Amino acid sequence: MTYLNRALLPAVSIFLLFLIWQMMVMILDLPAYILPSPIEISGGIWDKSGMLGSNVTVTLKNTLIGFLIGSLIGMALALVMVLSDWAHDLIMPVAVAVSSVPTAAFVPLMLIWFGLGDESKVAMAALAVSFVVLLNAVSGLKSCPQGQINLLRSFGASRLHVLLKLQFPASLPSIMTGMRVGLSRATITVIVTEMLGAYSGIGQTIYQATAIVDYVTVWAAVIVASAGSLILYGILAGLDAKFIWWR
Repeated sequence: MTYLNRALLPAVSIFLLFLIWQMMVMILDLPAYILPSPIEISGGIWDKSGMLGSNVTVTLKNTLIGFLIGSLIGMALALVMVLSDWAHDLIMPVAVAVSSVPTAAFVPLMLIWFGLGDESKVAMAALAVSFVVLLNAVSGLKSCPQGQINLLRSFGASRLHVLLKLQFPASLPSIMTGMRVGLSRATITVIVTEMLGAYSGIGQTIYQATAIVDYVTVWAAVIVASAGSLILYGILAGLDAKFIWWR
């Protein structure tokens, strides 16, 4: 029943949102260029399902690859920073400096360096994810009680052994929180990058539809992108619940 409620409640909330949306459009008689109705958007999704499906697949693929690369980079750097104080002092200022700049500011550079293909989108997603995972991983690794660390060290465990056997498992909930936030950031970043320069992707679809004043297609692409993002987030949340059950 718990799992059923978790699935039904979000579905009901989304249904109510679209119902209220449809009623407001009908009551206020809003034109499509201001706010199309969910029925009109559904028709647009149906009519252009092939194009929308292929483009959102490209977006989600690049998001997922960049998310995995960024998560691995963030966790690897966190492990190094916890093992070495000088590495922490060396890496953290650079990470903070890079993260202080809006991620979108790096899009032109990535497009110049990697081109308009998938590589620039993956690189941007990895950049958006890595710092979030890094901060959460460092916080989680350092949150382990010192008494437990001292107990393992008293039995002759090395610093690396303590890190891998005690601190890393204890930090997984914090790391997963960072990965959840990072996944949302990665999706947004990939779509924005596609809007600024890409051969395909749902962001490029939104840009092209806006250029020709096709607002139904714009909304259809936004809804499809949101649905794809929800699927990825749901998979990550499911993995979190299954493998980090002690949270």
